[in-house]
Amino acid sequence: MDKFSFWQKWLFYASIVISIFGLSMAILNQPFVDFIYFNKVNPVFWNNKIPTEEIILFQKWIYGVLGAVVFGWGIFLAFIAYYPFKNKEKWSWNCIAFGILLWFLVDSSISIYFNVIINAVFNTVFLLLIGLPVAFTRKYFKQI
Repeated sequence: MDKFSFWQKWLFYASIVISIFGLSMAILNQPFVDFIYFNKVNPVFWNNKIPTEEIILFQKWIYGVLGAVVFGWGIFLAFIAYYPFKNKEKWSWNCIAFGILLWFLVDSSISIYFNVIINAVFNTVFLLLIGLPVAFTRKYFKQI
């Protein structure tokens, strides 16, 4: 397996992992939110006080919607990785590289501004999962 093929497969499977993460967040909303977000995000906004039932209901909804977006984003990325990226279509590299970079900068900046460090950590993991294959394949798209 050549280097490009290795990184292309990495990108594809990382996209599948992101999709599964998003779908899990959407479907397994309550345990997912309880485990990750209630313990890490709530203290940032409610100083370790127990949020009201209305807040908890809103959080379940918003994290469900966020999970659906991440799921769709991962599937979209998987299709690009599997077809045009694999065929070394330059637009696919540009789309992934600029899309992931802009998402990371905006999302992480907002998370850091609001002191939601757990989200910035998740963003960094996703950036590495997607950014490594993008960075290591750049040379394959330069001359096309």
